[in-house]
Amino acid sequence: MKPSLDDVWHRLEELEGKDFVTITGKPFKYEISGEQFFPSRTKYTISKTEFGKAVKLVPFDGPGVISKSVRGPSYVWAVLHDQRVRKSDW
Repeated sequence: MKPSLDDVWHRLEELEGKDFVTITGKPFKYEISGEQFFPSRTKYTISKTEFGKAVKLVPFDGPGVISKSVRGPSYVWAVLHDQRVRKSDW
């Protein structure tokens, strides 16, 4: 059974500042403030709501699957498909 968005968001909070990699191999870190996710490679934020849209679809093949519905699809895909976030839930 998939974890709830709140469970996933809590995991993201715990991993704040850790190294992640996009599907194309670009390293990044992120910060979280409230319900906003700030990737280190951009100046825009991604809301918790955006992650909620993607959590419903995990696992999916790549960021292209969510590129028209979620802001920052490369970052969202990267963190949601990282084993530290996914654990064995989905």
